[in-house]
Amino acid sequence: MARAPRERDRDDRDSEFVDKLVHINRVAKVVKGGRRFGFAALVVVGDQKGRVGFGHGKAREVPEAIRKATESAKRGLIKVPLREGRTLHHDVTGHHGAGRVVLRAAPPGTGIIAGGPMRAVFETLGIQDVVAKSLGTSNPYNMIRATFDALIREDSPRAVAARRGKKVSEIVARRRDSVESAVAAQDA
Repeated sequence: MARAPRERDRDDRDSEFVDKLVHINRVAKVVKGGRRFGFAALVVVGDQKGRVGFGHGKAREVPEAIRKATESAKRGLIKVPLREGRTLHHDVTGHHGAGRVVLRAAPPGTGIIAGGPMRAVFETLGIQDVVAKSLGTSNPYNMIRATFDALIREDSPRAVAARRGKKVSEIVARRRDSVESAVAAQDA
């Protein structure tokens, strides 16, 4: 009976995550009696509060492949700093193999402007406003890995200030000044 609370905790922890199936690949192995089919699943998991992970699972049946991929995704979660809990702090690029992605912070009301696999990452991450472009390959595995490469490079003003030995207000004020000067130059 000592295990009941532990199992309940695990169920609570699992329920906080949202998972999205990104891609299923069916492969056939030709054997003496015909073909044997296997399935590979790519899943993205997140808590919609700044944590996200992706996983890959293979099995003979689709549900088993999805379960394995989901477990793999939960083991590899990363924390991404978000501005006001809805967008990125700054523009960032990432790449993996032939896949390159550009992620741009966006003003409120923009929504998620991104293609398939990247959209799944942003929805599970909890980003509400972002503009993203995939350059190069459209392979979902490489697009997801490139997106994660970009998200890992994302820094919060607090982290930048700590690294430079400055105050957060100095870092954020500079960003505000550069935006205002760009708008003034555009109007002129």
